[in-house]
Amino acid sequence: MKIVCLDADTLGFDADLSIFNKFGEFKSYDKTPANLTIERLKDADIVITNKVLITNEVIANTNLKLICVSATGVNNIDLEAAKKREIPVKNVAGYSTNSVVQQTFASLLMLTNNMNYYTNYVSSGEWAKSEIFTNLDKPITEICGKNFGIIGLGEIGKKVAKIAQVFGANISYFSTSGKNNDSNFRQVSLDELLQECDIISIHAPLNENTKNLIGKNELSKIKKGAILMNFGRGGIIDEIALANAIDDGNLKVVLDVLETEPMTKNHPLLNVKFKENLIITPHTAWGSVEARKILIEKIALNIENFLNN
Repeated sequence: MKIVCLDADTLGFDADLSIFNKFGEFKSYDKTPANLTIERLKDADIVITNKVLITNEVIANTNLKLICVSATGVNNIDLEAAKKREIPVKNVAGYSTNSVVQQTFASLLMLTNNMNYYTNYVSSGEWAKSEIFTNLDKPITEICGKNFGIIGLGEIGKKVAKIAQVFGANISYFSTSGKNNDSNFRQVSLDELLQECDIISIHAPLNENTKNLIGKNELSKIKKGAILMNFGRGGIIDEIALANAIDDGNLKVVLDVLETEPMTKNHPLLNVKFKENLIITPHTAWGSVEARKILIEKIALNIENFLNN
């Protein structure tokens, strides 16, 4: 078998891909532009890709026997073309749950505890000049007692709900598919969730049910001073309307995903007035050291199962 990884950089500089050598010849590229995809897969039996598109053209001009996606989503693969040529497409699910949940609360606590302000207050030398032992210039609020709403109650959403419950929050959820019914938590409509909740956390995939789910109208229903977080997919929230809502001073926001990644230059969210009310991370919530290790191991398992069958 010849195995080609098209975008190893997306797995992190410290990713150990040596496990794939046991299956045969392994070739890894840091990045692959679209115009080089076919050339690099010319003699490949198996491809590993995260974001590089495997289109109908790519499939028609290569001899792939297995497509491995180093992620959960498979929207970068032409599934119909792969099916027509009887090429299995294998993704990896569930590897990043703990990582995403951890960053959800790390980001939330940065906002509720005004961590940026207080760490800067100390590092700038201002605390050393103080005449009293403390500083409470910025409010610190508790999660306990807050209404905590979750949009998308899959594996990640459920774990966020359980941890928020430990903090003492009141949990409700909106099922974007309409299929998740969990008696442990209160199910509500989207409007109810937006209007009631002090903290809203999105953990849903991007599909026909969630595209532009949160637009200008929905943002206007959210409580003043509430926190809105998106750890699902970009495209669920209208980002221009979101920037305007932050500028109005009514909303605090955490984003780990954007509709276009990497972030575009002069994006409206780069120019919001209340920058202290916005945290954006570059799609990193999935990528703990442990999660990436599991991901690589499960890709190898997908290859092993394919070869054994």
